[in-house]
Amino acid sequence: MRQQTAAGVQARLRDLQSITDAALSRLDDQAFLPVLLRRAQSILQADTAALLLLDTPSGQLTAAAAAGLEAEVYQGVRIPVGQGFAGRVAAWGKPVILDHVDHTTVLNPILVAEGIRSLLGVPLIADGEVIGVLHVGSRTPRVFTDDDASLLQLAADRAALAVQSLRAQEDRAAAAALQRSLLPTALPAVPGVQIAARYVPGSGILGGDWYDVFVLPSGELGVVIGDVAGSGLAAAVVMGRMRSALRAYALETTDPAEVLGRVDRKMQHFEPGALATVLYVVLDAARDRAHIASAGHLPPVAAVPGEAGSLVDVAGGLMIGVDPRARRQVTTVKIAHGAVLCLYTDGLVERRELPLDEGLARLCGAVVAKPPDEVCASVMGALVGGTPARDDVALLTLRRLPQSVPDA
Repeated sequence: MRQQTAAGVQARLRDLQSITDAALSRLDDQAFLPVLLRRAQSILQADTAALLLLDTPSGQLTAAAAAGLEAEVYQGVRIPVGQGFAGRVAAWGKPVILDHVDHTTVLNPILVAEGIRSLLGVPLIADGEVIGVLHVGSRTPRVFTDDDASLLQLAADRAALAVQSLRAQEDRAAAAALQRSLLPTALPAVPGVQIAARYVPGSGILGGDWYDVFVLPSGELGVVIGDVAGSGLAAAVVMGRMRSALRAYALETTDPAEVLGRVDRKMQHFEPGALATVLYVVLDAARDRAHIASAGHLPPVAAVPGEAGSLVDVAGGLMIGVDPRARRQVTTVKIAHGAVLCLYTDGLVERRELPLDEGLARLCGAVVAKPPDEVCASVMGALVGGTPARDDVALLTLRRLPQSVPDA
């Protein structure tokens, strides 16, 4: 009996090593999950293994990977949390052993159709939250043990790490691609005005910064800069929807305050909980006046020839998403020949180790009445320099041409 026990311990140790060995760790995340499932299936002498991931907004588990039960993935199986076998594992956050499988104990008909007789499922947990379920099944009746559950939980813990890493990579790539697709590919050529812009992704997680420039049917110029609260793909998606809404409303009215009000109502109805700061400027057809409305955004910096840059005294306004009844004011400023107007997001001027006022003062010192490309270079050199900013930086500079310079 002692020899059998020792042999059993050695076998279990080999099983553990099979799941945690270095070779498995060297696989990339996409290749890791199928290999992990096959090893868990082999170690537990199971016929099937499947991984379902939690889609938090819908409260449903979706089949992501499988071994011996690929139909779950191919058919896009979705299981509500709390219902069915996998739903109970996710809701309870602990292993569940099922020794009788039929329509009364499982929600997924594929399990019954495949002749599964016994199931063992464990939760995937990351940062204290359930993010999915890993389960194995047998087509012959068997009793899964607590030791089996412990081993499968080890595999689930490894899977949770891989899933978190994979999701972070996918979200960052998708957010970056979305941001690139929504930023103007080329700034419009506008008579009487020069325009230049910079956008630099942060060294941390991407956010929802954006800028936009477009000519309105009236001949006026619409200029936007904004920053959606949050980070990653979710913020980038909200940013894209907000940008599209603002463009649509800008065609209906040239009043920048009214445009922001309509955007706010739209976002609060369809994107409850989303927050953003936005600055919308309408430059009149003569290019000598800028009508500015703010939704909680930092004020632009203006510079006229021969003078240092200074913050424009813009009427404040609530962020998008705070109060659907908010009414914003329009500030009108004169734009002299040769003057520069600089719009930016907070990633340019905010640093954890410095007060905001210092960042704004440095920005004002870097903004001069010169061609916009030179201004952008000066600003980025003074405020970003050789140290990457953690947050995204969006910078947009406009210059009304001096009288002696022909239209661009």
